Amino acid sequence: MRILLLTSTARGHALAEALSRSRHRPDILSICPKPNLGIRALASSQVILDLMNFDSVLSEAKKYKPDFAIIGPDDPIGSGLADALEDAGIPTIAPKKSLARIESSKGFTRQLLEKYGINASPQFRYFTVDNNSHSALIEKENEMFKFIVQDLQGNYVIKYDALKGGKGVKVSGEHLQTPIEGVAYALECLRECGRVVIEEKLIGVEFSLLSFVSGTHVVDMPAVQDHKRAFAGDTGPNTGGMGTYSDANHSLPFLAKSDLDRAKEINRLTAEALLRECGESYRGILYGGYIAVRDGIRLIEFNARFGDPEALNLLPILSSDFVDICLSMIDGTLSEELVTFERTATVCKYIVPKSYPDAKEEVGSPVRVPSEIPSTARVYYGDITESQDGSLLLGGSRSIGIVGIGQTIADAEKTAELLCAQVQGPVRYRSDIGTAELLQQRVDALAKLRAH
Repeated sequence: MRILLLTSTARGHALAEALSRSRHRPDILSICPKPNLGIRALASSQVILDLMNFDSVLSEAKKYKPDFAIIGPDDPIGSGLADALEDAGIPTIAPKKSLARIESSKGFTRQLLEKYGINASPQFRYFTVDNNSHSALIEKENEMFKFIVQDLQGNYVIKYDALKGGKGVKVSGEHLQTPIEGVAYALECLRECGRVVIEEKLIGVEFSLLSFVSGTHVVDMPAVQDHKRAFAGDTGPNTGGMGTYSDANHSLPFLAKSDLDRAKEINRLTAEALLRECGESYRGILYGGYIAVRDGIRLIEFNARFGDPEALNLLPILSSDFVDICLSMIDGTLSEELVTFERTATVCKYIVPKSYPDAKEEVGSPVRVPSEIPSTARVYYGDITESQDGSLLLGGSRSIGIVGIGQTIADAEKTAELLCAQVQGPVRYRSDIGTAELLQQRVDALAKLRAH
């Protein structure tokens, strides 16, 4: 069994570990945009290539002749790397470009749900221009201002309608303070890519539901909650994710059964809608970013891949064979019986440079990780390099994902916290993730919202 793994980061390390546990004992070829210590230790070889250079990637893939490939990050998926690999005869765990619009185009997603009667969106409008003429932009400017002020009462979100490294969404009251600022950013989006989504700002508690998908066969994973804010107490700028947790019952403490059931239904209905709309089957991971609101749940966005950190919670507790799941997605035999997760809780806390997300001064600084890792924990390497003497050196992004696993969230949090506290170097992490206090805040916030 030969598997081509196209990814870097701690998410890629978690994917490589899950593959390596398989009964198939696969040989893994890793193609990474930058070296990853965790993947390198598990793969037979690691080739450093820009994943957006499709010709070079295909050249390496054809030499290796894998049984299948897995793509981790969003940009190559959204740009059609799965199409290129499939055309070369390499089955791929990632959707093709047309289907990957579920992540790469916010407008496509909103219109898809509307067209197929999937009632999960906030109030929204999709604005497009065919040219950047002054008159066309003035017309859209007036329409957008009216929509924000009159329809949305000044509570809005502006979404750049293309992949922008997670930095294309701006929210009123956080990034944008007035309707005029919102319209200015929306016009900037129109000038750059010709499309922008403006939608209602939702109030509630967010969570993630990821599913394995093969056509209309959809098998859900445990729900996870991410923490985007840089500092404790959900303060500071948004990041790629400072940590996550999941519960032993595969739901979350603040969710009603009806909330999770509805999220699962939306993922299934969306897979069916994609097949009808695009004429071909979605294959890979469908990641729904949801928010529990006063009267149910709404979809914030879809991603077409594993989340990071979510993969660090989910893959360690996947008790069935990940390779078998991938093969079943390829041949269309995916079923509930093939996918099992341990009934345990997880808490992930990311170790990052002290000045992250604007980290510069710590780059190249040494960092030390505990030498003894208990069986109830996992350590996944992200933006970390190795010096000639074997020392670990910080990059500028998220460095190490430390995951605790336990019978309860409290048990898992304690394990993760103990290990994080032992990491030495100019680093920090969010010690509040997974704590009883923060969980109760989520429970209380949603209870208060739904009491009115």
